[in-house]
This record gives sequence, C-alpha cells and structure tokens, in this order.
Amino acid sequence: MSTHELRDRIDLSRLPLVALSAYLLSLLAWVALVGRWLPMPGGEAGHGGSAGATMADPGVPEAMALSSGFSGIALYLLMWGVMMIAMMYPSTVPLFRLYGGALRDATGPERAARLGAFMGTYALAWALTGAVPLAVNRYLPIAALAEGHGALFVGGSLLVLAAYQLSPYKRRCLEYCRSPLGFLTEHYRPGVRGAIGLSARFSALCIGCCWALMGLMVVVGSMNLLWMGAITLVVSLERLVPWGDRLATGVGVVAGIAGVGLVASWLLVG
Repeated sequence: MSTHELRDRIDLSRLPLVALSAYLLSLLAWVALVGRWLPMPGGEAGHGGSAGATMADPGVPEAMALSSGFSGIALYLLMWGVMMIAMMYPSTVPLFRLYGGALRDATGPERAARLGAFMGTYALAWALTGAVPLAVNRYLPIAALAEGHGALFVGGSLLVLAAYQLSPYKRRCLEYCRSPLGFLTEHYRPGVRGAIGLSARFSALCIGCCWALMGLMVVVGSMNLLWMGAITLVVSLERLVPWGDRLATGVGVVAGIAGVGLVASWLLVG
C-alpha cells in the first residue's frame, strides 16, 4: 500500500476513541501502580532483599520474584507489563490512531478485533522484556551491587545509556517512533494476523529505542515511581515534540557526564 493510499484511508478526526482508550488504559495502569493494587512477587516485605528493603529499592522486586518460584516470576511479569502500559501507551497514541484510521472501511467488530490485537501485541511484547532483568538478576544480584558499589553500578549504567542515546541505532529507531506513517505503509497487512505482525515489528523498534532507559530504571529501582515518571516523560518528549531528537542527544550527553562523575568518585573514594 502506498503512502498516498494509506493517507486517503486514514481519518483521524473520527478516532478520538482510539486515543482515549490508550490514555485511559495508561491512567488505570498508573492508578494500579500508585495504589498498589497489584499483588507483589514475594509479598511486600523483602525476603530475597536486605532487611527493611522496599519494592522501590534497586533489585528488590527481581530478587523477590526469583525467590518465589514460578508464581513470583509470573507476578513480576504482570507487574512489569502494567508498568509498560502506563509508561509507553501515551507516546504510542499517534501510531494507534494511524492504525485505527486505516481500518475505517472495516466493520465494527473487525475494527475492534484488529485494534485490540494491535494494542495487545504491543503490550505483550513490552511485558516479555521483563524477563531480561530477571535473567540478569539471576547471575548478577542487582540489590547487592547497588548496595556495595552504588556509584560504580549507577555510573556504569549511565555510561551505557549515554553511549546508546548517541548511537546511530537509537536515532534510527527513534525516527520510526517519531514518524510511524512510513513504517505503517511499508508493513501494513490486512486481518488480525496482519495487526499482530505489524505490532510485533513496531514493538521491536520501540524496544530498540528505549531499552537503555528501561535498563537504567531497573538499576535505580524498577518500582520507583519517581524514576518511572521521569523516564515516561523523557520517552514521551523524545517521540512527540518537534525537538525530541535533540532531547535524546541531550539526555545522552547529560548521562555521560553524570556517569563519568560517579565512576570517578568511586575510584577516588573507593
């Protein structure tokens, strides 16, 4: 399908419901996180973490999940998935609306099924990335590293973030996230299966764009609401405002300076 043909099919003025649905789901996810509606892996008290540790501390949710077996891992992935809906849905509304606009000739049930598959696949892809911090924590206990070598651990993570933010691959992924029409034109396929495939492809680019920011969130505390809010703001601005690409570069520069400072302080103080 050509870009011109797809533009002709898209009528964004008819689609406030798509945007409202995404924003509402994000809001409900935030309420669930802030209100602690979700069952926590391992409970609220920290077996698997230091005495007095809370879910907002680095590595504590991951340690609790791993120490609680399959149920703990499942609850962690549920919690992570809700976090990703809260953080990522608002900045993905432009793509949701574009995709919904391309379905204007579909029947009501078909449109709902394809939109649900598209948005659900995106959420599922991000939920599955929660397996990465669990795997890392299995071999490199995050809580112990943060407690024993905090400056080095956070500083090194900031340097990784800086290097990625300034890399060509970050810019390429961000370009797709900021201007998804070309991607939609190239990969659009009909039917629910087409919706799933398109969403999975875009999810891979989206994860490629944001993985370093999410990695930093795990290092400073994956359930720390202040950091979640800050990273959500950065991700949204990178994608939605005209100067988002310059912001991404600025975040990389600031992260690099902060990382060098923390690593240097660790080397000097010991």
